[in-house]
Amino acid sequence: MTTGQTRLASVDLLRGAVMVLMAIDHVRVFAGVPPGGPEPAVFFTRWITHFCAPTFIFLAGASAFLAARSPRELSRLLLTRGLWLVLLELTLIHLAWTFNPAWTHDQMAGVIWVIGWCMVLMAALARLPLKVVGAIGVVIIAGHNLLPALSGDAVSPWLTILYFGPAGGPIDLGGGWTLSVLYSLVPWIGVMAAGFAFGRVLRLEPARRDRLCLALGLGAIALFIVLRAFNLYGDPRPYDAQQGGASALLSFLGTTKYPASLQFLLMTLGPVIALIPVLERARGALAHVISVYGRVPFFYYLLHIPLIHVLALLVSKYREGSVNAWLFDNHPMNPGPVPDGYMWSLGLLYLVFAIAVALLYLPCRWFADLKSRRRDGWLRYL
Repeated sequence: MTTGQTRLASVDLLRGAVMVLMAIDHVRVFAGVPPGGPEPAVFFTRWITHFCAPTFIFLAGASAFLAARSPRELSRLLLTRGLWLVLLELTLIHLAWTFNPAWTHDQMAGVIWVIGWCMVLMAALARLPLKVVGAIGVVIIAGHNLLPALSGDAVSPWLTILYFGPAGGPIDLGGGWTLSVLYSLVPWIGVMAAGFAFGRVLRLEPARRDRLCLALGLGAIALFIVLRAFNLYGDPRPYDAQQGGASALLSFLGTTKYPASLQFLLMTLGPVIALIPVLERARGALAHVISVYGRVPFFYYLLHIPLIHVLALLVSKYREGSVNAWLFDNHPMNPGPVPDGYMWSLGLLYLVFAIAVALLYLPCRWFADLKSRRRDGWLRYL
């Protein structure tokens, strides 16, 4: 990411880190491992990936601000790129998850879907004064947990897309088509709008930028701890301190992702913002490798799902002697029950994750080098 001619190493590192972590959860989908639970190792395998969507969507907003384009050019880019992402979610990405064209009638509105529609909305919001955009983002993030109390009992398809997500159930589109909404527009449009305003912070001189990042990040963490510890506001799932031991810790960290609660966003975005001053000074081979993924995050995303799916097919063939038909079901939303004896160990899950990330390094480095050398318009969309 650039501000003028200066590249922010911290932003590339953050984006790269969350892309790497994202692969853990997507291997988990094909491994048949549940998304959390009372066992700490399984819980944290899922929990560590909670940082991915908030970080990526927040930084997508910041990237839009830092794009150094006129308001008209920026709006056009956000609109066209957003619609392109929605199209890819419903076609190429859906096929990568399933490897089964017969499932095209059961669509998933996933993270790329919501990023796309948030960009479409940002095409209009970006024309407003920056303080107004930031205020809209903060109000949505802080206040959206009031919406369930205001909506009543009925959840229409539009409310499912706008806010309720999986809780609203699949939407019947007619003709045998359904849409399962995993990521609703609220609060994610608030996260992107807040990230857009945060782009101004990233343009400040380093010392002031670092002070503000620490203040904002640590303040968000402190607010999360207070709200969570006393169950004051911001998450429908209360913290139960009576459980004691590890169970109490899991309960404290077990905030709601669908839709992402205020506490969930404070818990994830707070540490990310606070880490920016540290990561801006990070050097060494590991930082370089991670930043390669962060320079081409969407290219990585498009490659990593089919790669992980292929690796899962190979694992199934090796373990069972044939490829399990479950791997061609409607992942990740409605794949059906995990077959008896299929679920992987966490050791195997992490081994496949490491192989997938390693295999993606050279293609990502090639594409990052290509983007640094050329300014073709189509490169903006990958």
